[in-house]
Amino acid sequence: MIPVNPDRFLQDLHSLRAIGASGVGKGVVRPAYSAADIEARDWLAQRMIDAGLTPQFDPMGSLFGLVEGPSLLMGSHSDTQPEGGWLDGALGVIAALEVARAAKESGGPPVSVVSFQDEEGRFGVTTGSAAWSGVLPAEKIGALTDPKGITLPEARAAMGDRLGGWVDPKRFTGFLEMHIEQGPLLDQTGGKIGVVEAIVGIRDRVIRFEGQQNHAGTTPMALRRDAFQALGRFNTLINERFRNVVTPATVWTIGHVSLHPNAHSVVPGKVAFSMQWRDGEAERLRRMEEIIRESAEEVAQAMGMTLAFGPMLGVEPVAMDRAMRSALAEAAEAEVPEQWRQMPSGALHDASNMARLMPAAMLFVPSIGGISHDFAEDTAEADLVSGLNVLARAVARMPASTG
Repeated sequence: MIPVNPDRFLQDLHSLRAIGASGVGKGVVRPAYSAADIEARDWLAQRMIDAGLTPQFDPMGSLFGLVEGPSLLMGSHSDTQPEGGWLDGALGVIAALEVARAAKESGGPPVSVVSFQDEEGRFGVTTGSAAWSGVLPAEKIGALTDPKGITLPEARAAMGDRLGGWVDPKRFTGFLEMHIEQGPLLDQTGGKIGVVEAIVGIRDRVIRFEGQQNHAGTTPMALRRDAFQALGRFNTLINERFRNVVTPATVWTIGHVSLHPNAHSVVPGKVAFSMQWRDGEAERLRRMEEIIRESAEEVAQAMGMTLAFGPMLGVEPVAMDRAMRSALAEAAEAEVPEQWRQMPSGALHDASNMARLMPAAMLFVPSIGGISHDFAEDTAEADLVSGLNVLARAVARMPASTG
């Protein structure tokens, strides 16, 4: 086992939490390319230097801490949701830093560290790792915009001259990511560790209905081309039509709605909304896409709407590497006997993109109450340290082909 320092790990984790602290509990506000996000990356770059790693920003703003020669790559992301928790992503980055630092101090296996940019999707889906892995083609990056219409290049300009070239993926023998579960299973069952079997696939796109803006007091209901009513009808249709297609593990969400003109006394003429769906099978994702498209077209025709679809974003379902999973399972049994389990990930992670490039695996620790993407997100520090120790044991057990 690599001799990690739990106190140093927790101190770094709390130091990172202070950058962009929300003032509400342990909450953090550190969206991609914000001032707090860039400050956090500068702080992390210095911690990498202190640990004997060489920091390098890539063209997206992802930050690598590199050792010489082939190495295992570990990490996650340090950006947050607009109202984020202190552990989502940050835990994986700081755990990776501690393992890399301890390995270097003790002469252990070489470990490099990464904090990917925009995992939380201000501009897409796991944008930084998607760009690095090639899942997101380079020619599409410049056209990405956030919900306020700011382009990715405009936001990225805030990083100034920090940006460098692409890091060659071939220098890494595998990728390992530690993360909070972001769900209730471990917390409800008393589990301490989850070894991830596979990560679900995700599809995400914006749909737009355009009808006719009009006076809310004088326009008869039968004559309205109300964009919000179109959204309501669409939502009802897909919920009905998904029933015979989905499983209990399938999820779908309309999470962002922009209504125009968004006024009390005006029949809304336009609506743009996000439609996201997740499942472990590519064929089910495809069938859901068909239902979404057919239902939107039906609503548009019935209500006299024009219809537009934004670009499809997302990644395919992906299994984690068997040998790395085995090393994690053995380490978990040694650290928390009979208090760990194999489990899927319903949330998307950078490891999904990494699995296209190299062997990849993930480790979960419990989320109190299953809460994440919220200021109330938290995990007991004893569970955080257990996860760190499992990582330290697993890295020492990794097969030669994965570090």
